[in-house]
Amino acid sequence: MKTYSFFSIGFALVVAAGACNTESKDTELPSGDAVIPVKVLPLATKDTAGTVMATGTFTTDDETILAFRGGGIVQQIRVKEGESFRKGQLLAAVESTEINTAVEQARLGLEKAERDYRRARQLYADSVATLEQMENAKTAFDAAKRDVERADYNLGHTAICAPFDGYVLQRPANPGQVVGPGTPVLAVASHAKGGWLLKVGVSDQQWSAIQIGNAATVTTDALPGRSLQAEVARKSEGIDPQSGVFNVYLKLKRTPPVALASGLFGRAAIQLDQTSDVWLIPYGALMDGDGGKAYVFVTADGKTVHRVAVEVSDLRQDHAVVTAGLEGGGSLIVSGGPYLRDGSAISIK
Repeated sequence: MKTYSFFSIGFALVVAAGACNTESKDTELPSGDAVIPVKVLPLATKDTAGTVMATGTFTTDDETILAFRGGGIVQQIRVKEGESFRKGQLLAAVESTEINTAVEQARLGLEKAERDYRRARQLYADSVATLEQMENAKTAFDAAKRDVERADYNLGHTAICAPFDGYVLQRPANPGQVVGPGTPVLAVASHAKGGWLLKVGVSDQQWSAIQIGNAATVTTDALPGRSLQAEVARKSEGIDPQSGVFNVYLKLKRTPPVALASGLFGRAAIQLDQTSDVWLIPYGALMDGDGGKAYVFVTADGKTVHRVAVEVSDLRQDHAVVTAGLEGGGSLIVSGGPYLRDGSAISIK
């Protein structure tokens, strides 16, 4: 069974569309000796093969989801979305009646186990109780102490306190709501003391080409006409199941001149370590596309054309990116290609 990549299918459609967009008024092909009028485009290289364009949203390096360890009924949430808080401030609490009861039961059990252990030691000293009975009482006493420690630990996690100075991004829970262990109650972030990040999504090929430390230029509508310098801080080690892309995190090198907000949209141009000359050509110049291969017509003297094979690495919004095949220079035929063959005579419009 044959399989085709999305790039191959899209490439074939683009080449077909480019051929149909040429002069459709001429329904008959010119004869072999005819001089065919064409339009040309001088071939100029542009060093853009080492640039990855990506978009994403701003976040901070310490964005955190807060939740209750044991779950329960939310008793109070003292902050709202967008509000600031200080480190150690009480943010939310869950009803603790059940946990308080468990703590009291554990302490009562500890008191009884301690009395039993003391009595067993005294009886063993008087040769009334056996060594095994005294050891069993000691084990029960130690277990009761662990129960009290566990109950106190659970009681200490009925409240959520701020881990740092920051603000609330989201508040997915409300007082009176029943939440389970680990259910998000608050999404918080610091005041960007750890630095701002732009989280962008890239394809698998782009992910493999991007390296930690690559420089990037970031722009956002919140700063019209300005650009921010950044670098690749980290890459995801797996695909994002929700978006279907690989995430790359760009860390801003300096604090922005105006305050940013988590979730703001941003654009990035990531510079790769290796660059090469490429050609940005119109879709209409491509002929017989198949996968990453295609053919174009070029002219060196403006009188005759030559058919050359090229390698296409990417299809962008208004042009194709050619990485090989046009090293000879000259001019590219961008109109009249369907009527040409290798060696055809041309006249430039």
